[in-house]
Amino acid sequence: MKLVAKKPAKSFARGQGEVKRGLSRLAATRLPRESQAQDIPLGRFHAWPVVVRCTIGRGGIRQDKREGDRATPAGAFRLLGGFFRPDRVLRKAWVTPMRPVRPSDGWCDDPGSALYNRRVLLPCRASHEKLWREDRLYDLVIILDYNIHPRRKNRGSAIFLHCARPGFAPTEGCIALRLDDLRRLLPRLSCKAVLTIR
Repeated sequence: MKLVAKKPAKSFARGQGEVKRGLSRLAATRLPRESQAQDIPLGRFHAWPVVVRCTIGRGGIRQDKREGDRATPAGAFRLLGGFFRPDRVLRKAWVTPMRPVRPSDGWCDDPGSALYNRRVLLPCRASHEKLWREDRLYDLVIILDYNIHPRRKNRGSAIFLHCARPGFAPTEGCIALRLDDLRRLLPRLSCKAVLTIR
């Protein structure tokens, strides 16, 4: 998928205005249903002045997100930092705080646990997902400030900006970009970047 710009732009290369200061306003929007093949929920990711393809949750975008509904939450969320696979992605001078993930890292998705929607060390008795994955989805991940400050049970967990599956298959509720697009975006982000999903 090639990058598509609203104005002439060199992908996520630095230019004028906001890009020079660091991108602070990002947006993800769902494409109209009639433009989607086989009703796969695709979207557009806007990072001024660049627009690229993204994928969203199979359940669409919802204001009333719930655990397990496979929907992507609507709203404006700060980018809190993230993690990367050090054996697959080289550490860069990112403004966004990024830490290397380890095979012992997980993320709790158990609403009944005090660790709900937090990073956990494995093994963990509570339901969780592994952050060290073989399918490359979490080679580069940014954590969105959804249901973290404060955390509410059953409102959804592990909402990330991460790498897309081949063919842009739907996510479980996250926003996903091609690894190359995510890799280009990350160094351009402001430390106060906010992603609006609508």
